[in-house]
Amino acid sequence: MVKLKVKKNKKKNVQSQEVAKEDNVVILPPVRMSDEPVAKRIKWINRQRVLVFAARGINHRHRHLMEDLKKLMPHHKSESKMERSKNLYVVNEISEMKNCNKCILFEGRKMRDLYLWMSNVPNGPSAKFLVENIYTMGELKMTGNCLRGSRPLLSFDPMFTKDPHYCLLKELLIQIFGVPKHHPKSQPFFDHVYTFMILDNRIWFRNYQILSEDGALAEIGPRFVLNPVKIFSGSFGGATLWENPKYVSPAKLRQVYSKKAGSKYERRIEKKAMNEATKPETGYPDIEGSDFFKGDPLEKAQDVVTNDEIKEEIVEEDSEIESQPVTKKKKTSKPNMAIRRKQLKAKSKAISDKIKKRKLITKRKVAKK
Repeated sequence: MVKLKVKKNKKKNVQSQEVAKEDNVVILPPVRMSDEPVAKRIKWINRQRVLVFAARGINHRHRHLMEDLKKLMPHHKSESKMERSKNLYVVNEISEMKNCNKCILFEGRKMRDLYLWMSNVPNGPSAKFLVENIYTMGELKMTGNCLRGSRPLLSFDPMFTKDPHYCLLKELLIQIFGVPKHHPKSQPFFDHVYTFMILDNRIWFRNYQILSEDGALAEIGPRFVLNPVKIFSGSFGGATLWENPKYVSPAKLRQVYSKKAGSKYERRIEKKAMNEATKPETGYPDIEGSDFFKGDPLEKAQDVVTNDEIKEEIVEEDSEIESQPVTKKKKTSKPNMAIRRKQLKAKSKAISDKIKKRKLITKRKVAKK
């Protein structure tokens, strides 16, 4: 009886081993203690390794973005900073030494502009991007959270299938950001999504956590925008397969903005000069004195109206006299009108004298200062 039981147990073990060999999958227990070591994955066919490092000249925000990408990619390998004087072909040798077949290189310019290289080592192709609108995980402080090392789902915009250069970039992004199945440092489940959207001839990157099976998402970060510059046939060089015709370098944009600011200043100075050139020397004589604003405004308005009527009558009389034929008859004098004219002349003379005195006083004050 004991021999029969041993034989049956042996048969069951052999059957279970055959099933495991056929599927070539390690069956993990449903519950695992945190202290227990993780069982090694046997089937690891996709052996993508990505070298992520930077050249000297990047600032602190660019470095934090690089560290965020390293956290998102468990299949990455790091390297110390590369000297800027070295040729980019050296990166191929560095990646081969690190046993990596993909590479992401961050290159800084003027401590403010960041360029990103993605390359398939050693045969190519490679792509150069300008990184814009950078927001790191530390800056955003989003509510989303996911387990470190878990595999992501990659979501691409339908625009990636329309143009050939976007198809090539899509394949490059899949091979770089896609975590290989059964990678030793990865987790065996999906809990976040990388989205690559095309808008305004740029690639917009977002990272979301999967909250539930119905598709609820929460953003984690980081955020950045890739503006493609060129695609090369080789790794970090070679013939240019595609060049972005709408790309403008950030240095050129800054130059245009500074020119606009300079022309704005010039226009303001020209306006001031025109105002000073066309400015009248004296204001209206009736309103120049401070007495105009004293007393009843209605009476002042009536005086102005009567003065205007008197002036109109004088103009009409002069025109009638000019139109009448010359006769030997004596002209009729109007003593009231003559007196009124004299009064108006005296008033205007007094106002003009006051204006001259004010100008002299202001000139003397300015000279003393």
